[in-house]
Amino acid sequence: MNKVKVFTDSTADLSSQQLKDLNISVLPLYVNIGDKSYRDGVDITTAQQLYEMVEEFQTLPKTAAPPIEDFVNAFKPWIDQGYDVIYVGISSKLSATIQNAMIAATEFDSGRVHVVDSQNLSTGIGLLAVKAAELAMQGVGAQEIVEKVNALVPKVRTSFVISTLKYLHMGGRCTSLQLIASTLLKIKPQIIVKDGGMIVGEKYRGKDKKVLDSFYSDHVGDGKNVDLERIFVTHSDYQEGAEYLAEKLRSELNPKEVCITSAGAVISSHCGPGTVGILYLEK
Repeated sequence: MNKVKVFTDSTADLSSQQLKDLNISVLPLYVNIGDKSYRDGVDITTAQQLYEMVEEFQTLPKTAAPPIEDFVNAFKPWIDQGYDVIYVGISSKLSATIQNAMIAATEFDSGRVHVVDSQNLSTGIGLLAVKAAELAMQGVGAQEIVEKVNALVPKVRTSFVISTLKYLHMGGRCTSLQLIASTLLKIKPQIIVKDGGMIVGEKYRGKDKKVLDSFYSDHVGDGKNVDLERIFVTHSDYQEGAEYLAEKLRSELNPKEVCITSAGAVISSHCGPGTVGILYLEK
């Protein structure tokens, strides 16, 4: 049985330490702004850099999937060393990344490259990639890992609360009417990942703590359905909110691990500053 190498993409928003500890390699998506193209997490490494560019160019960036060649070039050295490859990527409903990975897989012998559509984004992908990597480190074969990870796909619960719909609107993911209403009423909407896409959930108003408490109540509740092995709190330029939610999770649920991570440029280009989410696996 071949050893297994796990890949994900830059939208998984895992920390550099997690990637190193679990031997997960990352394929960057691309951020295009100001007539230039940047590799997410390589040429542009923080959300703050992205937001500075938005202010400078007064336009929102466009994002793009890695081309097929990027996948082939990343996978080939591992295939040549005798590894099987598993790639866990951003939802096929949100990006062409999965499609390109699947085309790249046909460049290799059948069964050597496995593509898992996370049907998710950010550390919703990360939860699955981490599971795959942990199984790979235990010596589990590629096919069994893929089966186990695919079984977890519908159990990932991903939700964010955002400060502005401006970025989602510019990216074509909400209507002008929703943007205007949100701005006028000072609403901070909840974004839920459902069936591989994004929908608007509850609409919060009030001070930050009240908004975060309401979001937590709606998304986590009493925590009885939350897998307590690992929970992610991921944010874009909102460390204070992330720390508040992480501490709330620790004090109320006592999970084995709460990981705070920062959203990369691609995820941040769609959600905007002041975004924070809780991502977990359901029991």
